[in-house]
Amino acid sequence: MTAEVVPASGTVHWVGAGLSTGSGLAALCDSAAGVRLWHRSEERARQALAALGLTGRAEPRAYTLPALAAELAPGDIVVSMLPAPDHGPLLGACVGARAHFACSSYVSDAIVARVPAARAAGVAVLTEAGLDPGIDHLFAHSLIDRATRAIGPQTPASYSLTSYCGGVPAVPNDFRYRFSWAPAGVLNALRSPARYIEDGAETTADRPWTATRPHVIDGETFEAYPNRDSVPFVAQYGIPPAWKPRTFVRGTLRLDGWLAAWAPVFAELETGDDRRIAALAGELAARHPTTDADRDRVVLAVSLDVRAASGTRWSGRHLLDAVGTEEESAMARLVSRPLALGVGHILDGSLPAGLSRGAETGERSRVWLSELARSGVEFT
Repeated sequence: MTAEVVPASGTVHWVGAGLSTGSGLAALCDSAAGVRLWHRSEERARQALAALGLTGRAEPRAYTLPALAAELAPGDIVVSMLPAPDHGPLLGACVGARAHFACSSYVSDAIVARVPAARAAGVAVLTEAGLDPGIDHLFAHSLIDRATRAIGPQTPASYSLTSYCGGVPAVPNDFRYRFSWAPAGVLNALRSPARYIEDGAETTADRPWTATRPHVIDGETFEAYPNRDSVPFVAQYGIPPAWKPRTFVRGTLRLDGWLAAWAPVFAELETGDDRRIAALAGELAARHPTTDADRDRVVLAVSLDVRAASGTRWSGRHLLDAVGTEEESAMARLVSRPLALGVGHILDGSLPAGLSRGAETGERSRVWLSELARSGVEFT
């Protein structure tokens, strides 16, 4: 059963002020009736607002789940910038208060388990609405929609879709990387098998880095490897069943030379237990941090090539290549701005009750991409 979506109250609760919180929060301070920033302490929240130039435009709060739940009202919107394991309990509190929920993370089992109750309560649940996942989905849906109109959904064809995203140093260092998010997350992602489609067959890399390949973008060579499980996205992207995949991979982009520079790390990942990997994460973060003097770079390239049995061919690509500024990292900008646009779709009532993963159609992707361009996010 799906209830009518609860009208948005206009109040946004932004939970967490880590490395991915950027100018998207400022945009919500412009569009929402009221914004509250929840952080580890009220003083930390106040400091984060000052650093973002938002003093007086949002209210600082000390975050605990009970404290947040006590302030939630029907139609409020909770934006979670917390680690993925915290999303389930937070969504549970939202459902109880009939407040909406948004995050930039992948859908988890804990979120899926609460979706029926959210739908019945008229609660919108927005996920996968940041950079990757998020903008990558918009690019993919845009390309697939255009290719479908050009080739035809019933036309037998084969296709290759690659979607690679990476946050790298704007000025390369010997390690070919600087940590702009939790090092443990980077390492544990590398310990997880990756499933993708290559040469028309499903393939699994138990250690993703072993499937690293050169990937050339506008004459610049990167290194790319598959990440997580790409295969379910064939259905999520709504690719016509008459089209058969030659290649379908969603993965991570790194600077050329990364594979060699990280060889000692891979050796530890092969043999280390959880305790050793946690310690390694701390060591690497200390050795290769992103400092205030560093500028990060985000590159996202999504390409689609479709070849019809008749010989007709369609190819397209979206490319985003952004560098951070003194005021804001590229990563913070490109996670927070699309997420804020998604929250705007809850505020204006255009998202239904239940689960939404970013934009799920070509039409919705065109809307979001137009909004992104107007918000200052440049891409081709």
